[in-house]
Amino acid sequence: MILFPAIDLKEGRCVRLVQGDMDQATVFNDDPAAQAALFKSQGFAWLHVVDLDGAFAGRPMNAAAVDAILARIGIPVQLGGGIRTMRTVDGWLEKGIARVIIGTAAVRDPDFVKEAARLHPGRVAVGIDAKDGLVAVEGWAQTSTLSAEELGRRFEDAGVAAIIYTDIARDGVLKGLNIEATLALARAVSIPVIASGGLASMADIERLAEPDCAILGGAITGRALYDGRIDPARALARLAGKGTEAA
Repeated sequence: MILFPAIDLKEGRCVRLVQGDMDQATVFNDDPAAQAALFKSQGFAWLHVVDLDGAFAGRPMNAAAVDAILARIGIPVQLGGGIRTMRTVDGWLEKGIARVIIGTAAVRDPDFVKEAARLHPGRVAVGIDAKDGLVAVEGWAQTSTLSAEELGRRFEDAGVAAIIYTDIARDGVLKGLNIEATLALARAVSIPVIASGGLASMADIERLAEPDCAILGGAITGRALYDGRIDPARALARLAGKGTEAA
């Protein structure tokens, strides 16, 4: 299981939000590239980046910060936020992003996602952000009538590399992952599911290490990592099956 440290970009800085609210942003680092380099030095094999401004604007808004991250580290980066056209998909992949995450457009235009996945095998993921079980779009500002499982099933056999599933109610508030809903989605589709939203402590890491979570493709950690509630070395070792919390 891959543990992804998260860098959320707002106005060129590394921040964390509470339940997607742009007015509740805590700045953790003015230099996202330096933060990315720190995560790499801690042993993380992937990086999860979100262009928050882009998610609201519908187009890339933090390209300079992303470029700086790519220039600084050599580990693969998955990126979401404002990716709604093939030109944007192509542009990010050409720059060196390993995998793009399509969220709002997955609801509005599923054929676009399928075409992107066909053109770029293994390099397109779908972001499913749910609020009270229903998919939210436009930077979480609007709620659709689709359930997470309904949306996930639309992309079966489309070549989508992964689904990033976020429970909005838990994002940034350290309440713990919604394992039940995440596993339900993972069982409903054949696409690897990555858990996101609420990972709060080593107890969550322990839960992810249990056998029923082996079907998940990974998990994303944000605020708990910045706050020191999760020890990177212990978390990575536990998910690699090399340790226990008691140890």
